[in-house]
Amino acid sequence: MRYATLPLTLRQLQYVCAVADELSFHRAAARCGVSQPALSAQLAELERSLGVTLFERDRRGVLVTRAGAELVARARAVLLAADDLVDAARRHVDPLAGVLRLGVIPTIAPYLLPDLDPGLRRAFPGLEPRWSEERTEPLCRRIRAGELDAGLLALEAEIGDLEHATIGEDEFVLALPRGDALTRRRAALELDVLADRNVLLLDDGHCFRDQALDLCAVAGAREHGFRATSLTTLVQMAAGGAGVTLLPELAVEVENRRAELVIRRFRDPAPRRTLAFAWRRGSALAEPLRDLAAAAQRAWRRPRSAG
Repeated sequence: MRYATLPLTLRQLQYVCAVADELSFHRAAARCGVSQPALSAQLAELERSLGVTLFERDRRGVLVTRAGAELVARARAVLLAADDLVDAARRHVDPLAGVLRLGVIPTIAPYLLPDLDPGLRRAFPGLEPRWSEERTEPLCRRIRAGELDAGLLALEAEIGDLEHATIGEDEFVLALPRGDALTRRRAALELDVLADRNVLLLDDGHCFRDQALDLCAVAGAREHGFRATSLTTLVQMAAGGAGVTLLPELAVEVENRRAELVIRRFRDPAPRRTLAFAWRRGSALAEPLRDLAAAAQRAWRRPRSAG
């Protein structure tokens, strides 16, 4: 490894990424907390040192050059590695102390966080979890970019090369409007009871939709034309008689608290999802996050749906 003086600083790389994100020197300067002339001067010095033009400026705004696009990507990787270095040092003092940036998908957040968040704070008194609700694809993208330290999601979704630790399994149940013929059945149901039924599903982008859609294909069910943005809307539509729907068991206590729907379980092996914490491969927080997942697993209360 060479130890020659480098013609750049991490701060300059932060300026580069900010301009690439904002496509505006003014907004980038505000984001970095410096004056625009100071940011422009630092970038001009960096361009002279590297011998390339990173950005082109005209009346319409800022354009990232071809050379700039490649160097911006490398700058992001360097800054991510620098963040990992700082995290590794801090975690040696107290692995689970301070702010932890956590994402969580919408079909988990309102049902698990009210119990999980205070439980984690009790288990790790120095920890300050900061949760951000995201659908699976943008959540995973933010983890890989280093914007989030980890995410709470379902492993059945496509999470790529993220590492993970399982915290529990969440079965799917069938939610029926009162008066539906299937409400008379008390025994666990086979999937084929959904054949030729209209099933209400979530909108695109929810991993729970993808799983439910697969189950409908196996059972020979039809997707209802209406697509909901939340489980709450699914429940209200089903209660109004628009069709039946599938729910994660985790959500039943909250979403059916008024008992507007009749809940029926599926025969084993019942469809389910696996909940887990996931994080960037190579993260300095890997071991602390495993400890966090273990604490969440111990606190996991598998709900039982009322029939």
